[in-house]
Amino acid sequence: MSADVEEDHRDSASSIADSSYSSPFDREKSIRHIQYDSESLSSRITPPPDFFDPNYDTDITWLEDDSPYPEVRSAVANYDDPSMPVNTLRAWLLGIIWAMIIPGVNEFYYFRYPSIMVGGIVAQLVSFPIGRMWARWVPNVKILGVSLNPGIFTIKEHVLITIMAGVGAQAAYATEIIAVQRVWYKQSFNFAYQWMLVMSTQLIGFSVGGLARRLLVAPASMIWPNTLVVCALFNTLHSQSYAGMGTRNGLSRERFFAYAFISAALWYIVPGYLFQALSVFTWVCWLAPNNLKVNALFGYHSGMGFSLLSFDWNQIAFIGSPLATPWWAEANVIAGFLIFYWFLAPIIYFTNTWNSQFMPISALGPYDNHGRPYNLSRILNSDATFNEEAYKAYSPLFLSATFAISYGLAFASITATIVHAALYFRKPIAVHLHRSLGEQPDIHAQLMAKYPQVPEWWYACILAVTFVFACLCIKLYPTQMTIWALIVALLIALVYIVPVGMIQAVTNRQVGLNVITELIVGYMLPGRPVAMMMFKTWGYITMSQAMIFTSDFKLGHYMKIPPRPMFWCQIVATIVAGTVQLGVENWMFSNIPQICSIAQKDIAGFTCPNTQVFATASVVFGVIGPTLQFSQNQLYYPLLFFFILGAICPLIVWLLTKRYPDSWLNYVNFPLMFTGIGLIPPASAVNYIPWAIIGFLFQYVIRRRHFPFWAKYNYVLSAALDAGTAISTILVYFVLQYPKNGEIGRNTIQQWWGNTVYKNTADWRAAPLRTVAEGGHFGPDNW
Repeated sequence: MSADVEEDHRDSASSIADSSYSSPFDREKSIRHIQYDSESLSSRITPPPDFFDPNYDTDITWLEDDSPYPEVRSAVANYDDPSMPVNTLRAWLLGIIWAMIIPGVNEFYYFRYPSIMVGGIVAQLVSFPIGRMWARWVPNVKILGVSLNPGIFTIKEHVLITIMAGVGAQAAYATEIIAVQRVWYKQSFNFAYQWMLVMSTQLIGFSVGGLARRLLVAPASMIWPNTLVVCALFNTLHSQSYAGMGTRNGLSRERFFAYAFISAALWYIVPGYLFQALSVFTWVCWLAPNNLKVNALFGYHSGMGFSLLSFDWNQIAFIGSPLATPWWAEANVIAGFLIFYWFLAPIIYFTNTWNSQFMPISALGPYDNHGRPYNLSRILNSDATFNEEAYKAYSPLFLSATFAISYGLAFASITATIVHAALYFRKPIAVHLHRSLGEQPDIHAQLMAKYPQVPEWWYACILAVTFVFACLCIKLYPTQMTIWALIVALLIALVYIVPVGMIQAVTNRQVGLNVITELIVGYMLPGRPVAMMMFKTWGYITMSQAMIFTSDFKLGHYMKIPPRPMFWCQIVATIVAGTVQLGVENWMFSNIPQICSIAQKDIAGFTCPNTQVFATASVVFGVIGPTLQFSQNQLYYPLLFFFILGAICPLIVWLLTKRYPDSWLNYVNFPLMFTGIGLIPPASAVNYIPWAIIGFLFQYVIRRRHFPFWAKYNYVLSAALDAGTAISTILVYFVLQYPKNGEIGRNTIQQWWGNTVYKNTADWRAAPLRTVAEGGHFGPDNW
């Protein structure tokens, strides 16, 4: 069977629908009858890889022209209709509108805790009825030769809109630089600087990601689990049926999604507003609110989180949906959590290692030797550079136990990623470098091979323009950054993009380069915090943005979107999104009082937890510098040994798998184990333990025992919970919390026991185990 056959005209060997339709796109609402030609299957089965692939379905015996990965089969259709409209005026207009709305909302929430991430799923849902109404009611006229209404709203148009909505949805990392400059370093440069900084950091990553498509998009083994949730929802909304979703009876996917969506939206009102203690369910701390040891172990805000539960999907999915990540990957993450946070962190804390008992066991910011938040202004010169004499007169910098461990794990993940890639990715890289898209033994790659590909020089042009923007930011503004340091940062991103991308494509977790870039620039450009933040952003976000764009490429690959419209929609949407986010950020800092201060915790929650972590890093690595923190004879010098730990651990496991080739050791992934818990802080056990429990239930128990149910509903349920909770969160905030400056229910609903009990604890107050005597200090007398 030719890979380029159209959806409606396939032979009986692979037909999953008849070919009689009243209009070219009635297939959008067709329910197909699944048939298989057993005599022709054996010659069309995708050959297994000659290297271990933890996601590969080794028990497959019936597959014909479909993916060898059950996750992909359950969410992605294995056919294409090249004649289906995609690059339409309707798609572009709706996509640009969403590229303004969603990035703006996310930028607004980014400075709040708990924050939400309104993803493309919201645009995906709302665009569907809008597109249908457009197709029905907008007149079919042409403007400058472009049809205003090309007919039925197609699934490919829907995908293009969603990609435009999501490509710049996350708060641009460079806006963190601008926020820290405003709040911590009292610098405020003009909008031109801000815009060039954001565009350079966002689009350099895009150009680099495009150059890595051959290794990260085309291979079938690069499944990108997060994209499967989106694919499942597209096919649900458009009533697409295909072999991989199975023949299980019961509720249709559409009805199941509707029920789950409405339930999630209604339920969030309870933990999100009416009974907030269900979100921060520190029930043990409620029983002993002033017991410091109990709160350190069972608290969620500044403790270890042994309370186990949360009933808020925002908290459970804070680190990503547990229904989208393979269980073997979730097991690696939770193993790292148990070892390093539930075992090592309490040992460090209760033995008072690094004087950690004078701080909460888990905290966002640094502390001085009086147990107070570190006063950055006391060690800065007027030009935001380091004043060593003032530092020696004030205090060394101290980190909470979990914060210190997070740096060690970041060091370990850097070396573990390189060693893991050298040991496990040699064969896949060698194979895929020499394969064209059409030569991939995968139906989706073969279907996509018919479309004109994006020329490499398009990406090179984007790289050149954005590199100029970066140079202008460096030369025209007093940031203490240098162009040679910019080149070093980009080289770091280039080295790591393929190994990091291959890990994320199969595990749903990303190895961050933020800490290693901080360490390198701290030694290269000591005492320059703004330059440190810029170096980190160009080094880390170039790689991170490349992952976002690559993930979107894979979504387009699965949904058969022509690559060239994909390219332009991503470019335009990124420019629009970045500009909108800058506008929102500037408005917030001009209109929200006491933003990024602790006083906001009990007002509207705009405490800027992520920005605090970012600012802390600028202090540790940019102001004080790694020499005074991690070099020999310094307090946190032992953390450098995590580099050695990260290099050794994958090698040991690899050698053991050579001795025991069919053992569970094949599933051990140390880069994932080290980096999967990298969101702590601000994340805590409330974001990991419930996540792991639900992941185990759905991705292991239900997937193994009730696979037809899992194949039909798992990804649809994930999409429904994400979308319902996100929309409900927005409504609760803007209807009940934002109006009247948070005064609605101030003396009624906000004051009842269910909304205050978790706050009246030592955990919420972030009380340390020890306090400093009046006039005294802890730590060394000289530093």
